[in-house]
Amino acid sequence: MYQNIYKIEPFSFVTDIVKHDYRTAEIFRKYDIDFCCGGKWPLEMVCQNKNLKPEEVINELQKIVTQSASNAALDFDSWDIDFLTDYVLNVHHRYLKKALPDVKEQVNKFLDGHLKNYPDLAILEVIISRFMKEIPPHMKMEEEIFFPYIKQIYHAHKHRESYARLLIRTLRKPLEEVMLKEHETTGSNLHHLRTATNNYTPPGNACLTHKVTFGKLKELDKDLVQHIHLESNILFPKAIKMEQELLREQEKGF
Repeated sequence: MYQNIYKIEPFSFVTDIVKHDYRTAEIFRKYDIDFCCGGKWPLEMVCQNKNLKPEEVINELQKIVTQSASNAALDFDSWDIDFLTDYVLNVHHRYLKKALPDVKEQVNKFLDGHLKNYPDLAILEVIISRFMKEIPPHMKMEEEIFFPYIKQIYHAHKHRESYARLLIRTLRKPLEEVMLKEHETTGSNLHHLRTATNNYTPPGNACLTHKVTFGKLKELDKDLVQHIHLESNILFPKAIKMEQELLREQEKGF
């Protein structure tokens, strides 16, 4: 079944493009094109005023729109954990390294112009600042310590390597004390974000900057939820189980 894809034309209005897919705001920011209250002009006219080639901008926008906004239903639980580790690293970690600074910038921009009208949303900056402080070192620890160890455990378990006993250092305790505890903190912060934004639902009179901010926060939420799920419910438990099996085999004698 083919999916109808929104086609961007030279006469498409900037505001309409962003309303259809908030992710296109990233391209408009790149070219310093106002997509909010002053964006009610045809794309071709805006490009001419900025000395931009409409076809090039349209091509970039169309790529964004064509990309699926949601993942297909994937059976993550059936994946080998070394592949799942790479997936978390290359999809979720890579996304967060780019998205966190972008979301922080978007939130700050929104609050600079709208905090007076929405004082309760000051918490957005507080929570995103927490994410900026807590998540990067969390990912760094995973990338430098936990993920390499999990891959070693996986290959030792799969091939019944004789050197496995030299690798094992009991994964459960540091995972429970560090990784899973931090996951709980992230989940609590996401709950506060959802409460403050009414589940990322802007008011009826919200401008596009407001809508884009909530859209980006919702995207961040969705990514973090899946990220935490994959690690807490699939990757880490499987790694701990493999480690325990290797420990039992070690006790019996390899």
